Amino acid sequence: QVQLVESGGGLVQSGGSLRLSCAASDQTFSSYAVGWFRQAPGKARQFLAAITWSDGVPSYLDSVKGRFTISRDISKNTVYLQIHSLKPEDTAVYYCNTDPDGMGYRDIWGQGTQVTVSS
Repeated sequence: QVQLVESGGGLVQSGGSLRLSCAASDQTFSSYAVGWFRQAPGKARQFLAAITWSDGVPSYLDSVKGRFTISRDISKNTVYLQIHSLKPEDTAVYYCNTDPDGMGYRDIWGQGTQVTVSS
């Protein structure tokens, strides 16, 4: 199974930007799509965005459209999530995951990367 490693989080001031990375360790993404999620303290994990691996078609949660941009670099086996105009409510642990065949995301999660936005 593909192992995913998230990175790029950190502490940032409100209004700032971050680029999160999701790298597939040891093998390529052999999946239909790769998605980004986040989980804030005391809240359920939330889908944010996804991109199809083969042709790079993005999809977004409506509430993040315009501030979040998902992209992929096939040569680096990496999917990115660029976040602009960060808000304190964006504070969460951000995760990536794969949808192997278009039927849904795996129930296997990595450690994620913490994003903390100060006001």
